[in-house]
Order: sequence, then C-alpha cells, then structure tokens
Amino acid sequence: MAEEDESFAEEAPGMVEALEALIEKLKLSALLSGPHDNTGAIISINARDGGTDANDWAEMLLRMYIQWSQKHEYKAELLDRQDNDEAGINNATIAVRGPMAYGYLKGESGMHRLVRISPFNSEGKRQTSFAAVDVSPEISDSVDVEIDEADVREDTFRASGAGGQHVNKTDSAIRLTHIPTNIVVQCQAERSQHKNRASAWKMLRARLARVEEEKREAEEAAKYQQQAKTGFGSQIRNYFLHPDQRVKDARTKYQQGNFHAVMDGEIQGFLEATLRWRAGQPIEDDDED
Repeated sequence: MAEEDESFAEEAPGMVEALEALIEKLKLSALLSGPHDNTGAIISINARDGGTDANDWAEMLLRMYIQWSQKHEYKAELLDRQDNDEAGINNATIAVRGPMAYGYLKGESGMHRLVRISPFNSEGKRQTSFAAVDVSPEISDSVDVEIDEADVREDTFRASGAGGQHVNKTDSAIRLTHIPTNIVVQCQAERSQHKNRASAWKMLRARLARVEEEKREAEEAAKYQQQAKTGFGSQIRNYFLHPDQRVKDARTKYQQGNFHAVMDGEIQGFLEATLRWRAGQPIEDDDED
C-alpha cells in the first residue's frame, strides 16, 4: 500500500508506533488480574529509622502518592495522619480510588530508603532515612472477610489537632488491634467517632485481605520452588539526593535520574516495572537525566 500511495507511506510509521503503544498497554492490563486489583488502595506510611529526617521523608512519600493520584485522575482521601512535633509525620493513611488503583500500587509495600544531606543537621552530614509503606486493597462491604469481633480490641483516644479551637475535645479517634495477627489500625480524620470507627474497620478488613493474598502468592510460589515476590518490611527502593540524584528499585533494577520528578508523583514507570517483574517479563531502565 505504501508503494502505491506516498501519503500512506508517510503515515505508516506513526500508525505502527501507535499500535505498538496500544499492544504494550494491553500487555500491562493483562498483568492486572489479581483478585483485588480493580479495587481502591489503602496506603499507610510510617516513619522508621532516621529521626526527624525519617519523619520528613515519610511526609515526602505521602505527598508523592497524592501527586501520583492527581496526575492520573484518581481520588486520594486522607484517613489518618499523625504529625511529628519537629517536622514531617509519624504516620499517615490515605485511600486512593480509581481504576486498578490497588493493582498498580500493591507493589509499593516495603521499605523506602532516602540518602541525602540532612536539612536538620547543622553540620551538613549525609543522612540515611527509612519509611515503611504498606498497601492494602479497599474491600467493599459485599466482599466477605472473616473477622471474629472477639479477636479485635477497640481503644478510643483524643484526636490530635492543630491547637486552639481545632483540638478535638472528645475521644473520637479509634484504634483497632486484631489480636491473632497483631495488626493495628487507627483513624482520627473525622470528628465523629462513628465515622472513624467505620473507617478503621474498613482499614482492618483491607489489611487482613492483603495478608490472605500474600499467603496465596507464597503458596503458589512454593509450588514452583520460587521466592514469593511480595513482603512488607523488605527494602524495595533507594532514593538518592546525594552524591548524585537518582531513584533505583532494588527488585526490578529500574531507575530514573530525576529525583524531584519522582517526588512530584512521576512513579508510573516504577509501578509498571514492578508489574512486569512480578510476571517475569524483561524491564527496561529509564535513562532520563
């Protein structure tokens, strides 16, 4: 056809490129086939080792996930947040809702490590900070997650606030502890104890659903004598701001050279690389400077 029509010959390369992009998109969609991949995601971020730098780092990650949500027209709702007295946060939990939110974000569970010159150290020393990210599926009420209420301890406490008239005068915050698994969730985002309780139970159901999903993945991997490619607590990604700027995933080896772009929510490349890694597909580095 190109030999007979010069205008078609000019259009063909662009059409091929568009078709290749479509095929890659379809391949990626095929990887989003987990039992909860089409649900929303509940992301919990906790500051770990590194002192005040770790608290600041946890808040940077919170902003990163909110920015990613906005860029992809997902809705992010803050469920819980505990600010640190000096800077940053001790922990926070958000719900991200949109098509395949959990499918894309579930690979973010694990330890995120930052290396930079500390803005909180007057001597300008390099500091390594850690924050733990945990991602669970937002399970709808129609999905059965078996929880014996006798196994759950509920504690109420006064929600922290900004001070003055904004401080909550009642014990509206809710903390739930699932005794058999020692999973703890809490919610203080609302002034209503009833709403906080409902959100906390939703968070607990999400965490237990993810525990069951990890068990299934581990059993499946054991059949083929493989190591399960999941696990909360393992270091998954390194973020470097000193001596050079780069972000590299410890599992997939995918990396990006623009630290600030990543912190502004440009993490789709990491999410897609993790999906391909879990499926055993080859991964290409982003050589962006």
